Amino acid sequence: MNELDCTVCQTQMHGYLDQELDPATAATVAAHLAKCTECARLLDQAKRLTASVQRHAPYYAAPASLTAQVFAPEPPPLRVVAPWRKWFAPVFSATALALAVVLYVATPSGEQPLMDEAVSSHVRSLMGEHLNDVVSSDRHTVKPWFTGKLDFSPPVSDYSAQGFPLLGGRLDYLQHQTTAALSYGRAKHIINVFILPTPQADTPRQSQAIRGFNVVSWQENHMRFVLVSDLEKSELEAFSQLLKQ
Repeated sequence: MNELDCTVCQTQMHGYLDQELDPATAATVAAHLAKCTECARLLDQAKRLTASVQRHAPYYAAPASLTAQVFAPEPPPLRVVAPWRKWFAPVFSATALALAVVLYVATPSGEQPLMDEAVSSHVRSLMGEHLNDVVSSDRHTVKPWFTGKLDFSPPVSDYSAQGFPLLGGRLDYLQHQTTAALSYGRAKHIINVFILPTPQADTPRQSQAIRGFNVVSWQENHMRFVLVSDLEKSELEAFSQLLKQ
C-alpha cells in the first residue's frame, strides 16, 4: 500500500469523511490517519464542525410539488423522434459540410492581400514614369542602387539572353514594409518582380489570375517573390523558373 504524505491526505480528508473515496484510497487515508496525530486532529475537527452544522443550521423542507418534480420518472421518448432523426441527421451533416467548404473557399488566405497589393502596384507602375527609380539593364548598376535603401539585399540578374531583359528597379511598399521591385521586359509586356524578406519557411510556386493579370509567387531562402504581368501564364511561369535557379 502506498503511503500518503500529510498534504495529500488533507486534500482527500473531506472525501474520506463523506465516504466518497474508492475503497483502496479510503484504506490508504485511514492508514495514514492511524499514524499521523496532526491529520487525525484535523479529521476530528472536521467531524465536529459537520456535527455542529447539522445540529444548529436551520433546515427547510422542500415543498411537496418540488419534490414530486425532482423525483418524477422521466417520460418515455416519443417514437416519432427516431424516424425524423434518421433522415434529418444526414441532411444536417451534408449542409454543415457544404457550409464549411463555402466558408473555406470564400475566406481569403493570408497571402491574398499581398497578391492584391502587388497587382495594384504593378498597375501604378505602368502609369507615367513610375516604373523605375534606376533605369539600367546592368545588374551591377541596379543591385548597388538598393544598398542603404533596404535592410536586405535583393537578388538581381539580367536575362536578356533568355528573352527577359532587365529594365531597372525601384522601391515599393507592400504589406507595411519597403520592398524591392525589379522590372523586366518581354516583347511589349512588362513584368514586375517584387522581393521582400519573410521569416517563414520556403513554399512552392503558385500561379493565379487577379483582375486580368497573371501572378506567380513563392518563398525561398527567407525571401518572398511575387511576379505580376499581363504576359501569358506559361511564359511568366517559365520566367519564374529562371529566377529560382
